[in-house]
Amino acid sequence: MMHTPRVLSARQAADLVQDGDIVTVSSSSGLGCPDAVLGGLGQRYEETRSPKNLTSVHPIAAGDMWGIKGIDHIARPGLLSRVVAGSYPSGPSSAEPPKIWQMIENNEIEAYNFPSGVLYQLHRAAAAKQPGVLSKVGLDTFVDPRIGAGRMNTITPDAFVRVHELDGQEWLFYDALVPDVAIIRATTADTHGNLTFEEEASPLGALDLAYAAHNNGGVVIAQVKYLAEGGSLSPQAVQVPGILVDALVLAPDQLQTTQTQYDPAISGELRRPLSTLEPVPFTLEKIMARRAAAELQSGEIANLGFGVSALVPHVLVEEGLANAVSWVIEQGPVGGVPLLDFVFGVAQNPDAIMQSSDQFTLLQGGGFEHSLLSFLEIDRHGNVNVHSLPKRRHVTAGIGGFADITSSAPSIVFVGSFTAGRRDIGIEDGALQIRADGPHTKFVNEVDSPTFSGKRALANGQKVLYVTERAVLELRPEGLTVIEIAPGVDLQRDVLGKSEFELLVDPNLTTMSAELFVPQLQNLILSTLPEHPRMQAVQA
Repeated sequence: MMHTPRVLSARQAADLVQDGDIVTVSSSSGLGCPDAVLGGLGQRYEETRSPKNLTSVHPIAAGDMWGIKGIDHIARPGLLSRVVAGSYPSGPSSAEPPKIWQMIENNEIEAYNFPSGVLYQLHRAAAAKQPGVLSKVGLDTFVDPRIGAGRMNTITPDAFVRVHELDGQEWLFYDALVPDVAIIRATTADTHGNLTFEEEASPLGALDLAYAAHNNGGVVIAQVKYLAEGGSLSPQAVQVPGILVDALVLAPDQLQTTQTQYDPAISGELRRPLSTLEPVPFTLEKIMARRAAAELQSGEIANLGFGVSALVPHVLVEEGLANAVSWVIEQGPVGGVPLLDFVFGVAQNPDAIMQSSDQFTLLQGGGFEHSLLSFLEIDRHGNVNVHSLPKRRHVTAGIGGFADITSSAPSIVFVGSFTAGRRDIGIEDGALQIRADGPHTKFVNEVDSPTFSGKRALANGQKVLYVTERAVLELRPEGLTVIEIAPGVDLQRDVLGKSEFELLVDPNLTTMSAELFVPQLQNLILSTLPEHPRMQAVQA
């Protein structure tokens, strides 16, 4: 007899969850969140005060700041006792923190922040009945148990990760998390439970989460937009087979992203003209993005993070170089133009859309040339903090794929402003005019919490640059070294004097190109990435 999952309401599906369950959710900050099912779970708890003491696992995130969505559906004392996530809802400091952040800051819940790629690997380990994952991702960062073990408050115990030595090398061993329930999302299910993702911006990690729950005797709940006749879906299109799915929840109004009803250009169903993209305003952020773009080579594979660095692909579009670099984002898109702000994680006109877990195989293995990322703080060791801002933690999303990416990236460009707070910095006649500087420097003696280890990057032979609006710095064995300053900037007053620690200065210090500081196009030319040495040996 053909397997046939039950079609349930979101509230009925919530009855499949039992006290103490580990519930894993396939979603990201702005896309793919099974909000209807999570809402049903929150509704059940309001009605019955059950289930209790759940552990919620989110390899990337679940929902963002736009109202009660994602994890905030279940962020209730008593319902949730522990959360393990790659990242958390984020938003402006002026907004009320999401409920999950309030619970974390009030010590109402145990909370861990682990690298997203590792969390996906832990699902594969659980599915294969392996004890966990051995990885160098997270060494010498706040995830390392010698520093913080990924704990987010004082009631969270030191668990799930420990240092292990193998053949004279240090590794982190992460214990597998075995889910009792997997909540995933797709576009279409047939009556046999086969799932396709044609309108999704990414399948994220739905398959691996389903394997992990199913193989360990758990249940898999799939939220979908459409229901089709059994056997009517193309086998090549099915990304989660129906044999893994126990229950279907129809949500015909599910959004494609938090802010998108449906856009076929981000699900790969059509290619939209690049002229439809909004031009990047001429700001300090654009100047930094322009300087970061100059580090790239045509033909490269490059990774991108949220923040100022996300402007770089749009700078290349303006310069007529839209296809010069193949962008890879942790959520799954390959190629195309990554979009901005709270739809970051999707791309317009992608060439491919991979599972996040497969994308992290590329990223953890260093199979790309550049990563462009943002920062909150940088210290004298070259360490970077991107996940923790004291007393304002809810404005940050957490580690996400940052540690997975930086563990093996051959070249990293961190992009961000030199100071923080209210400031008055203008751009006039191809030069920077610092009329009133920010009261807080981002170059501090010790970062609040390390997300990236400068010491480990040097040991690995990685190239690391820090691009700001007023200077470019390089991580060298002898220390952070200023290699360029912006026109109009006083080296001592505006750069060296604005750091809590002593910055070194390259004896061949140069001035950043004045073309960066004018609104007109730069006519940017990228050098070409050399062919693989074996390809060079092949006769044309």
